[in-house]
Amino acid sequence: MREEYDIKNLNPRKNPYTKLVKKQVTINLDENIIVYFKEKAESTGIPYQTLINLYLKDCVTNNRNLEISWN
Repeated sequence: MREEYDIKNLNPRKNPYTKLVKKQVTINLDENIIVYFKEKAESTGIPYQTLINLYLKDCVTNNRNLEISWN
């Protein structure tokens, strides 16, 4: 192994996996939503945060529209 490398002559390129990296956010969810996903997590063996992410990813992929009614 060399004692010193010439960093300036390396071919710097962007990491192709940076788009796949998840970003941590803080979000307020209703208690019943958390309970629901935690129950699903127990039955599937998938962490509940991963399930929430998968559900939201499915919404984006399928371009689902929200239906909101304020009763």
